[in-house]
Parts: sequence; structure tokens; C-alpha cells
Amino acid sequence: MASDPKTVEFILDQLNAASAEVSAKKMFGEYGLYLDGKMVAMICDDQLFVKPTPEGRAFAGPIEEAPPYPQAKPCLLVDGDRWDDGDWLVELFRVSAAALPAPKPKKAKSI
Repeated sequence: MASDPKTVEFILDQLNAASAEVSAKKMFGEYGLYLDGKMVAMICDDQLFVKPTPEGRAFAGPIEEAPPYPQAKPCLLVDGDRWDDGDWLVELFRVSAAALPAPKPKKAKSI
């Protein structure tokens, strides 16, 4: 089931209102969320999944982990009740992004 664009818009509004420049890219009916050029989270089936890092887990405290889609590695599943706390979400994104490796440079397309 594809995520509702209104869910994505709401989460982006919460993050951007708390001074984060987060963008979303549609991918296979779902969405990847990017901070500082790094994919930090995904919205799948109207649920928010943040890439797991030790720093993100420490910041989030007790949090459920689940795969965003079949055969995926578990991610931090952010409960919908936490979406209203833009400051908390931004800090989770920042802490997680800082711990993730830089994206690999894209290869030039050959003609």
C-alpha cells in the first residue's frame, strides 16, 4: 500500500517548522526523507522509519524496531504520537544523519 502524500507533507511540515531542511523523494510509491544529502528515514505504509544508528537509538530511548518493507533490515519505527514533536523529530534526524556515512558519489553516465 502506498503512503498518503498528506502523511509525508505533515511530517515534512513538522521537521521544517523546527528548522530542518528535510526533503522527500518518491520511491516506488513510498518516500525517502533526506537531511544533508543523506537518506535518514522512509515513510512506508504511512509509517515513519528512521535508519538505525547507535546514536539514534540512544537518543530515541525505548523504541520499536521493524522493517519498512519485506526483507528489509529493521529500522526505528517512530510512533505517530511522536510526529507532533517537531523538535524531537529534528534532533533524531540530526543525530542519525551525523552517524550515517556520506552518500557514495554517482557514476557519470556514459553516452
